[in-house]
Order: sequence, then C-alpha cells, then structure tokens
Amino acid sequence: MALTTLDPNTALVVIDLQQGIVALPTVHPVREIVARSAMLVNAFRQRSLPVVLVNVAGGAPGRAEQSRGTGDYPADFMQLVPELRPQPTDHLVTKRTWGAFTHTDLEAWLRKQGVTQIVLVGVATSIGVESTARYAHELGLNVTLAVDAMTDMNPEAHTNSVTRIFPRLGETGTTQEVLDLLTRAHA
Repeated sequence: MALTTLDPNTALVVIDLQQGIVALPTVHPVREIVARSAMLVNAFRQRSLPVVLVNVAGGAPGRAEQSRGTGDYPADFMQLVPELRPQPTDHLVTKRTWGAFTHTDLEAWLRKQGVTQIVLVGVATSIGVESTARYAHELGLNVTLAVDAMTDMNPEAHTNSVTRIFPRLGETGTTQEVLDLLTRAHA
C-alpha cells in the first residue's frame, strides 16, 4: 500500500544503525541507508516528533542452526553511527532480541508519548526491522516503512520483506514520500 498519511503523533524508529552492524556487507550501500535515515531523524526532530534510536547488544537465548554471531564484540560495536547525532530528546533502546519491543520499554514509552504510528528504517530489513514492524502491527500501531532507508545482508530476504511482508503490516514508501507527508502534516 502506498503512503497515504502520517498520524499527528508519529515516531521514527531507527533500527541497529550502529558501528558493528553497518560494518557488515549489505545489499544496498550502507552509507545511503544511513544518509536517508539521518534525513528522517532531522525532519522528525525539527517537528518535535519522537525519535527512537535502537541498537543491539546480543541475541536471545535458545538454539538455532545458524550462528547468531554472538561472542566478543569490538568496543565500538554498539555505538550508534555519528550521522544520527543522538540528542537528549531521543529515546534510546538497547535490545537483545531481533525486535525492538521484546523485553524493552519501547511499547510503554511510545504509549506515554501518545504515539499511534511509527516510521521504521534501519538494518537488517528481514530481521530487526521486520520483527519490530510485526510487533508494532500486533500492538495496533500504524506502521510505515521507508524501504529505501533499510537494507539487509541477504538480497532475497530483503526483497521478501519489502514485497511480501511489509505491505501486509503497513504502508511502504520512500524517504522522500515520508518527508513530503511530514511537510504537509506539519506545515
């Protein structure tokens, strides 16, 4: 579904744009993903709309056939990319599972802010972004996905999320379309 509107109190949720994740090989150039995400961060801040910056610090317990890459991380692994320029008004969430809601205060914080919609961006499309979008949808939040401000390590997984999963969870569009809706809604 194409982008139609943004609720008056929409939050931007940026998934895992941190040093250790952006260093991984991705389908799309990560610099472009970071740049588009930073444009949205700045636009939301300029309009005094909530910004949530999420990083990951490990993995959920339990066996899996594929390695989760847990172990000793470099010292700067969790550090957010400097282009996001974290501000005191931002809400920081450190997750230990794929999605940003599980075992964090994100749901309670969004409810306290009166948020009814989230715009999602980040890495990885099929993991952190999709898991967060699914949970947000289950909570009854309106979900918007800026698909040109996200990427994955696997091209098939990225395409599956963008073309098959995301249209069932919310509205998909570009960074520019989100910026245009922000301009119209907060002119």
